[in-house]
Amino acid sequence: MKKEIELLVNKGEMLPLMEEFYTIQGEGFHKGTAAYFIRLGGCDVGCHWCDVKESWNADLHPPTETDKIVQNAKKYSNTIVVTGGEPLMWDMTLLTSKLKAEGLKTHIETSGAYKLTGNWDWICLSPKKMKLPKQEVSDKAHELKVIVYNKDDFRFAEEQAARVNKDCILYLQPEWSKRDKMVPEIVDYVMKNPKWKISLQTHKYLNIP
Repeated sequence: MKKEIELLVNKGEMLPLMEEFYTIQGEGFHKGTAAYFIRLGGCDVGCHWCDVKESWNADLHPPTETDKIVQNAKKYSNTIVVTGGEPLMWDMTLLTSKLKAEGLKTHIETSGAYKLTGNWDWICLSPKKMKLPKQEVSDKAHELKVIVYNKDDFRFAEEQAARVNKDCILYLQPEWSKRDKMVPEIVDYVMKNPKWKISLQTHKYLNIP
């Protein structure tokens, strides 16, 4: 990456854009609603079951002017979801301020492993064991979404639930490749621990992006 472009990326004036698309939110509290997704490249959390591993290397995704990203986004929806990768690897201040200036709602999906930047209407925290979330993200999260791959993830989920604020909505979501095995266990767990809700990747069942 050229030095001058790297400086713009570090300031949030350009961002490594992997893809952007208009679709239906498939997971968590806002499932079933239309939203415009901005997927940024770059992630070092390293989930072995990640379904967008091509996002990990930020150098593979072209630095794109933040103004251009915002202009594209406002054509489609008033709800914008910033995801990755791990979007908080980058400074989200400028992107969210420009989205807000257009009257758009800002949502983020994050592992919480990096400093919280940006002005967010909704923070979906999906913590990972490999790189734990910062407390400042847990404090401000609107929903906690823990991916359940095996039984130990229930223990991890409770640890993370103890870190979030009292108004945070708690979700358990089966990892897609293990859904047949883990869904019955999640159902049983939620019935015994009703503070939790079940989140499913409904977009995959509906066969939409």
